[in-house]
Amino acid sequence: MSSARRLSTPLAALALTVGGLALGSGSAHAAGSCSQDYLPLPDSSCTPGATNPDVTQDTIGSTICVSGWTATVRPSTSYTNALKTRQIAAYGYEDTSLSDYEEDHLIPLELGGAPKDPANLWPEPRYDTGAGVTAYSKDTVENRLKKAVCVGTVPLADAQDAIATDWTTALQAVGLA
Repeated sequence: MSSARRLSTPLAALALTVGGLALGSGSAHAAGSCSQDYLPLPDSSCTPGATNPDVTQDTIGSTICVSGWTATVRPSTSYTNALKTRQIAAYGYEDTSLSDYEEDHLIPLELGGAPKDPANLWPEPRYDTGAGVTAYSKDTVENRLKKAVCVGTVPLADAQDAIATDWTTALQAVGLA
C-alpha cells in the first residue's frame, strides 16, 4: 500500500485477488457493491480519495504549480483501463463501454491526488448524470482550485478536502464562489 494520506480508510490494506477482482488499496468491492446514488459524486465508501505524499504545501512550487508536472506522475492507460473495467463492475453500471467513462482522480493530480491508488480513482460517467453535470464540469473546479492553491489564496489541504468531500460544492467550501 502506498504511503498516501487517505481521507478515510474503508478497507484493510490486504493485496489479494479473488475471482479476478483486486482486493485492497481501496478496490475491494464486488460487482454492484458501490452505489450510483451519489452521482455525480463517487460512492465515498469505494472512493474516499487519497493524496500523493510527495505533494505538500511546502513542495507545491516544485510539483503541482510547475507546468507539465502532472504528466510526470499520470498512470498509464493500461493501468487505468484495467482498473476502470473492475470499477465499472463494482459500481454496477449497465453501460460497460470504457469510452463512456473517465477514470477520474477524485483528488486530481493537479491538487496532489495519489496517481495510482484505487481509493482515489473511479469510473466517472462522461455523460450527463443529472442537472447538466458531466465529467467536464469537474475539470473547471479542479483548475480554479489549483490556481488558488498556487497563488496562495487557498491552502492545499483545504482544496484537497473540499474536492474529496463534494466537488460540486468545493469552490463554495473554500470561498471561491
